[in-house]
Amino acid sequence: MRIGPYQLANQVICAPMAGVTDHTFRELCRRFGAALAVSEMLSSSPQVWQSEKSQNRMGHRQESGIRSVQIAGSDPEQMAAAAQYNVDIGADIIDINMGCPAKKVNKKLAGSALLQYPELVEQIVRAVVQAVKVPVTLKIRTGWDPEHRNGVQIARIAEDNGIQALAVHGRTKACMYKGEAEYDTIAAIKQQVKIPVIANGDITSPEKAQFVLDYTGADAIMIGRAAQGRPWIFREVVHYLATGEKLAAPSVSEVQQIMLEHVQGLHQLYGDYAGARIARKHVGWYLAEHDPDGLFRSEFNGIEHANVQLDALNSYFHKLAAT
Repeated sequence: MRIGPYQLANQVICAPMAGVTDHTFRELCRRFGAALAVSEMLSSSPQVWQSEKSQNRMGHRQESGIRSVQIAGSDPEQMAAAAQYNVDIGADIIDINMGCPAKKVNKKLAGSALLQYPELVEQIVRAVVQAVKVPVTLKIRTGWDPEHRNGVQIARIAEDNGIQALAVHGRTKACMYKGEAEYDTIAAIKQQVKIPVIANGDITSPEKAQFVLDYTGADAIMIGRAAQGRPWIFREVVHYLATGEKLAAPSVSEVQQIMLEHVQGLHQLYGDYAGARIARKHVGWYLAEHDPDGLFRSEFNGIEHANVQLDALNSYFHKLAAT
């Protein structure tokens, strides 16, 4: 699996997720085997580039591995300028977001809303590809709604205009994250284009990863929500694809170590105040299995200070180990 000059170490990629795949999370996923971890999307609007949120997302040169940066917007010139800006500050690959189904993104005619307008898709893709010398990739859904699955058409436009890899989520915009992902459209896209195709959607286990690769013929798979609170899924999937054998689940002590490192990283990235609040959702994901009634998570969500969060987590795992 290659993207331009970049040879990926394996077929397993971490999907971009707004509010999740920040620098701390990407580093964890890469350490556990993700060949590529794509940044959370950055707006193409220059008015927001200096905001604290954007600045936290733009520290590309601090990144290990291949730096793939996702941009979102609907104006071809702005998207081209955003691509140039992010390359100037360290991006190795520019990824165009045409897959996000969120209302606040789509109402600006960005994300998966663009799939309704193939001519505009072509204008954006062409503008971004011509603006930078690094590889440009594209992430899409299978179409706007189940009656308008135009993923094959969009894929051809992408290939014809210089896109070097295409990630496809097996749902339409209208489907949001409901129901099950379908892989027939991804398989059809793979048959129609020569650029690498990355299959995304409902890949929650090593066995499912193998099934999706086999069913679609895709060059790689992309894991998103299944990695929330479970970054070691990349280690499990990479090992299974290479050997056909399943790895043992991480021990409770390893989960403790990973989560504490993640939470401390969030505190360092965002500062004690914002970091403590952002950590809450991640801790909820990590402890979904160990705290099914949510009693500790409810207590944890009331903690205001970063150091108190760490003390509470250590105490929780100490009790968990004792039982």
